[in-house]
Amino acid sequence: MSIFSTHPALRWAVPGVAVAAVVGGASASGVISAQADTPLAPRTAAQLLVDIQNARLDGLSGTVVQRADLGVPALPGVGGQGSGSGSSSGSSGSGSSDLSSLVSGTHTLRLWYAGPDRTRVALLGTSGESDVIHNGKDVWLWSSQDKSATHLTLPAAHGAAMAPRDGATRLPTSPQQAADLALEAISPTTAVTTSGAARVAGRSAYELVLTPKEPTSLVASVRLAIDSERHVPLRVQVFAKGSTEPAFEVAFSSVDFSRPDAAQFAFNPPAGTKITERTLPTHPGTEKMGMAHPDPEAAPSTAAGEPKVVGKGWGSVVVATVPSQSQSGSGDQQSLKAMLELLPRVSGSWGSGHLLEGKLFSAVLTDDGRVAVGAVTPQTLYAALAAR
Repeated sequence: MSIFSTHPALRWAVPGVAVAAVVGGASASGVISAQADTPLAPRTAAQLLVDIQNARLDGLSGTVVQRADLGVPALPGVGGQGSGSGSSSGSSGSGSSDLSSLVSGTHTLRLWYAGPDRTRVALLGTSGESDVIHNGKDVWLWSSQDKSATHLTLPAAHGAAMAPRDGATRLPTSPQQAADLALEAISPTTAVTTSGAARVAGRSAYELVLTPKEPTSLVASVRLAIDSERHVPLRVQVFAKGSTEPAFEVAFSSVDFSRPDAAQFAFNPPAGTKITERTLPTHPGTEKMGMAHPDPEAAPSTAAGEPKVVGKGWGSVVVATVPSQSQSGSGDQQSLKAMLELLPRVSGSWGSGHLLEGKLFSAVLTDDGRVAVGAVTPQTLYAALAAR
């Protein structure tokens, strides 16, 4: 399994000479020195990036610990019981088996991988568990606490490429997924360096550090611990500017590189489970590319009403239109309105609305029904809204 398999455009940004350009010509100071208790051969940052790109796995299973302290103000329905802005432990979301609780607190997950079309993630909580199981064209989202399951049928032409990315399932639940997202932003605006060696889940690892050069980004650095033998991420830490502790961290506490049994991906709903059936539509323009989202450099212009991206790399902002009441339901609209009343009001030449500000991201929901989100300062969001 290549870490770049779901992002083919990255293959042109990283290998060969391009790696040296991204890294900026790794000097002797950028070579990892082996620690006394972790004897590793020296590797430059450029070599580590190629290692990640070329990594292949027949299978993997393990236990993952995720910690999130995003500094999001307490809101009803966010992070289980609401996520406090001042707690470094983020305990408000801990212990919940609801996938939405992943935005705060400390969580334990089990992960199984047997190829791009066979994956399973289980969020373990004190009162049950929630699973996302991908087996061929079938995807199951199951909650033992609610005794409910959603069955999604993927378009046959896409299979693994069309795995769901909406809601809480888009939040990284493994070091591999977190590294995918971080590496999407590699460009000339990113400094890529090395920083010693580490041990994660009892295995030796190199540390790779991504530092955004974009001044509007809220991300100070992303640190990846890369397995010295398998070349896959064992831990990913994201640091916010002005903070010495990671705002987000996901790491293996134990890992096994043997291929899991096929039974791990066969889901049979328990008796009494309420099942909702859904079929994901085929997205135009993705058939030939074999991925859920087309290469942005090759994609056609954004259609009316679809989200658009303003800016590039770490400084990019997604601007979209909030679904109307008829699309989202009156209950959803009322819940959203109640949440907005708890957020501070902001205004400018772009209009007016409410601001949600965290350590690693900002979001603005305008009074005229637009939303702007990015890992950037609020001022950058305002500029993106004004540029419509």
